[in-house]
Amino acid sequence: MAGMEVGSHSVAHVEGMLVPAALAEGRAAGALSDADFTARLDLRLSLHADLAGLAAEWTAFERAADCTVFQTHAWLSAWQATVGTRRGTLPVVVTGRNALGELLAIFQLAIERTGPARKLTWLAADLCDYNAPLLSRDFAETAAARDFPGLWATIVRLVAADPRFRFDYVDLEKMPPSIGGRDNPFLALPVTAHPSGAHVATLAGDWESFYAARRSSPTRKTERKQMKQLAAAHGEVRFVEVREPAEIAATMDALIEQKTRSFARMGVENLFERPGYRDFYRAAAVDAAMADVIHVSRLEVGGVVAATSLGLRFKGCYYLILSSYQDGELSRYGTGRIHLRELLRTAIERSFTLFDFTVGDETYKSEWCDVELRLFDLLTARSATGFATVTSISAYRRTKRFIKQTPALWAAYTRLRSMVGGMKRRFRP
Repeated sequence: MAGMEVGSHSVAHVEGMLVPAALAEGRAAGALSDADFTARLDLRLSLHADLAGLAAEWTAFERAADCTVFQTHAWLSAWQATVGTRRGTLPVVVTGRNALGELLAIFQLAIERTGPARKLTWLAADLCDYNAPLLSRDFAETAAARDFPGLWATIVRLVAADPRFRFDYVDLEKMPPSIGGRDNPFLALPVTAHPSGAHVATLAGDWESFYAARRSSPTRKTERKQMKQLAAAHGEVRFVEVREPAEIAATMDALIEQKTRSFARMGVENLFERPGYRDFYRAAAVDAAMADVIHVSRLEVGGVVAATSLGLRFKGCYYLILSSYQDGELSRYGTGRIHLRELLRTAIERSFTLFDFTVGDETYKSEWCDVELRLFDLLTARSATGFATVTSISAYRRTKRFIKQTPALWAAYTRLRSMVGGMKRRFRP
């Protein structure tokens, strides 16, 4: 039985299994029965670079595993096909199985280049609001889970040992504090707070009781008055859930156009100009593999598409991913807010228990939500090049978080950003 050190955690190999040294010693001393020892053995880890080869098993696993919608095989495969391949991203999926070969964990990682350095990161991290592994319900009972820093160190070494996957630093962003109601084991590592948080509304009762609990009586009165004025001035107001592929594509085009104009007003980067992003959202929206997950809707006013949204439905949670509205005359009536209320109403009527506004600290989210999630990052260097990169990234994120968590500074920054955006629009050729 050969031993080795993983960070400060002693582990041992027993017939190809990674187990804590104490457990291995207990087995050797006869303190554990064969059955108990086998049940508590840690994971058999293996590397995979082909997402397609894991499709069937991954898809079956995600139905029962602790995970979010962003860890589903269809979502990640769509991202890799449209964004990852253009970027040169190399998927690195680490699976963990027990002695019986049963899948207990999937760590969907990737290698990406940023300047002169290569990083180990979550696959599709930029378009996943929550990044985390997929873990079976039994994972928390394994010895690996109880010594997660040791397990993670072993995973890092396993990836680094493959010449294809050389990397200079680890950057795991936007990790939630829990996965499927259980503590996220990655928080046992030296994580830091992500600059932004996320907001979730707990759905209970019927729509009217929820609405009354979240919005004051004067506010509800004003919103209903606006709705009547909108219909009287511009025609019938309809909430439309889009199901036909052609209509989904048309609605997504409207959403992207509306969102592009919104980005310009705010003075922020248009994410749809990043290579592959527009294609990703359009492809995901009509992907047959995600038909039960994708939810595209729009608010029509007198036949005009006044507001649009893209949502995801998964395990009793509705995730609002993208939403926007047409600027101009109709927006004076709060068409974006009307659309949001219809989404919330529909989620409640469909018996969803959570409405996740996802990452971002916009004021309107806190008006509806009762849960604020802190997110966490893991940023560590493995080479001199990685150390320089990590130092720069850490300083940037600390500054960004400080500004966002200081109301006066954040308000000043957003005003300046909008002013700059307005100037760019005026002087654009």
